[in-house]
Amino acid sequence: MTSRKSKQQGSLPQVVLLGTGTPGPDPERSGPATAVIVNDKPYLVDFGPGVVRRAVAAYQKGVTAFGAGAVRLRTIFLTHLHADHTAGYPDLIFTPWIMGRKEPLEVYGPKGIRTMTKHVLKAWELDVSNRIEGLDNLPPTGCKVITHEIGPGPIYKDQHLKVIAFPVCHGTVKNAFGFRFETSTKTIVISGDTSPAQTVEDNCRGCDVLVHEAYSEHTFEQVSPKWQAYRRRYHTSSRELAEMASRVRPKLLVLYHRSNPGGGLALANPEGVLLDEIRRCYDGPVAIGHDLDIF
Repeated sequence: MTSRKSKQQGSLPQVVLLGTGTPGPDPERSGPATAVIVNDKPYLVDFGPGVVRRAVAAYQKGVTAFGAGAVRLRTIFLTHLHADHTAGYPDLIFTPWIMGRKEPLEVYGPKGIRTMTKHVLKAWELDVSNRIEGLDNLPPTGCKVITHEIGPGPIYKDQHLKVIAFPVCHGTVKNAFGFRFETSTKTIVISGDTSPAQTVEDNCRGCDVLVHEAYSEHTFEQVSPKWQAYRRRYHTSSRELAEMASRVRPKLLVLYHRSNPGGGLALANPEGVLLDEIRRCYDGPVAIGHDLDIF
C-alpha cells in the first residue's frame, strides 16, 4: 500500500521514499534517499541532492519521525560513493544542526566515507566556527559526524532492528552495497545501484518490501552501444528484475532510481512502459516509487 499524503504513523515499519531520481536533474525527483522508520525512529539510506528538504516535506505531511527541520535524522547508511547518492551530504550534516540537532550523526558507509566526511567538514569550517562561537551559539556536537567504514555482514543493531550489508555489482565501483533491514515484524531490502547479483537475490528472498533500481528494456534498444554496455554493467533491466522477483517473491516490489540515460525522455509514458515490462514476467505486487511515497 502506498500513500503520498498519509498522516498515519502506524506501529508497523514504514519505507519513505525521499528521493527516487538519478544523476539527471529532474525537478520531480530528488537524488536517491530512502528512509526506513521503525518505532518512530528514522534510518536513512543514501543522501542525494534535496534529501533534507524532502525529509521536511514528509514531516509536513505527517511523517513526524523525522522531526521538525529533519533534526531526528541521525543514523545514516550509504550504499556507495557516487555523487548522485552523496551530493546532499553537507546539507544533511549542517542544516538539521542549524535547525536544532544537538547529537552527532552516525554514518555507516563504504571505504572512503571517512575521507569524504573530513573534507566536507573542512570545507565548511569557517561557517561551523561562526555558528559555534557567534550569536547562533550552536552546540559543536550537533555537526559532529562519527563514521564507520563497513564491509559485508551485520553492520548495525539496536533495540529496533538489525542491518546487514551485502556487496552488489555496480560496474567498476568498488565497495558498493545493498542493505537488509530486519525488524521484529518485517524485512526490508534496499538494493542500491546494482546489476544482477546473487548476493541481492540471497538477501531479498521472501522479504516484505524490496526497493530496487531498474531500467527499461524498451529504452535500452534506443540508446548507443556505449550506453547499452554501461547499463548492462552498472544497472538491472526490467526483465532481469522481474525474473529475480519471480524467484524470491517479495511481498511488495518497489521500483526506484529509474535509469534511462539517452532515451527515457523520448517516451510519453516511461513509467507505464517500465511497469508493463515488469508485469510481463512477474505477477506479484509492484509499484513505481515517487518522492514522498510511503509504503
